[in-house]
Amino acid sequence: MKVRIATGSTWLGLALAAAGIAHAQDAPPPAPEAPVAAEPARPEPATEVAAPQAPPPPPPAPGEWREVPAENLLVIDTSKGRILVEMVPELAPLHVERMKLLARRNFFDGLVWHRVIDLFMAQTGDPLGTGDGQSPFPDLKAEFTFRRGLDLPFVPVASPAGAQVGFIRSLPIQTQPDSVMATTADGKVHGWGLYCPGVAGMARDEGNDTANSQFFLMRQPYPALEKRYTVWGTVVSGLDIVRALQVGDGDNGMMAQAAPDRMTTVRIAADLPEADRPVVRITDPASDRFRTLVEETRARRGADFSACDIELAVQVSAAGA
Repeated sequence: MKVRIATGSTWLGLALAAAGIAHAQDAPPPAPEAPVAAEPARPEPATEVAAPQAPPPPPPAPGEWREVPAENLLVIDTSKGRILVEMVPELAPLHVERMKLLARRNFFDGLVWHRVIDLFMAQTGDPLGTGDGQSPFPDLKAEFTFRRGLDLPFVPVASPAGAQVGFIRSLPIQTQPDSVMATTADGKVHGWGLYCPGVAGMARDEGNDTANSQFFLMRQPYPALEKRYTVWGTVVSGLDIVRALQVGDGDNGMMAQAAPDRMTTVRIAADLPEADRPVVRITDPASDRFRTLVEETRARRGADFSACDIELAVQVSAAGA
């Protein structure tokens, strides 16, 4: 079966429990409400003065935007709205190639989001809608990790012991530090994508090399998936749509009685007519604005800071706008 981000309900139950996420049926019942006594008449409350709100951070200056290449922008139109995913072929070239192939053959059009778990992810890409289907193409070799050289545009945001955490374009990753490059035969280091909200991963069966056409988009962070499921991109616009998709009411988040949402069309932005092509500009990790954003986020989050907390500013417009 190809539904499996985590194969089998037993593993998922353990993983969710380990992550502090309880199934609704396992949650303790609410405590009974205490009886409410009749309230005495109260004087009119004094007018409250709202606390001043901190102004939103300024958007990036014109030179601090990075435009997502149309060839690597996946446009997923759904029954709930549009989701835009930046694909990152440097991390998973085989999987990005497969996503482009299937999108260009209209394979995804009309397919349901057949498995959706709140506080976890939304899964689709099965032509049967049951979790057992896949494309007619061969399964893919796993790309759980990648090799990072100095040619990749990596921007670190944290340096835990023996590692670096940062961004390659819009995608958060973890990697060995640059200093290790001098000790490796190819002059590169080991890296992998982080399963933050919006990150796009490939579903698979029990074997590592069994991903095919089913994929999932993260609704919340879930680090237990890292280095076990291939990361191929991240949502740059429409995370609210991902989180609004109908949650499964069956075992393991599968759709049982609920009416699932669907992907209406899935296209590569470069293939759309120019008038219909979205253009995505996003905070450039190489910019001063990005460094300020990291500092502000770290100051706000303190010891809880992680790369998943960094929200890049995004501007979506039509081509030529």
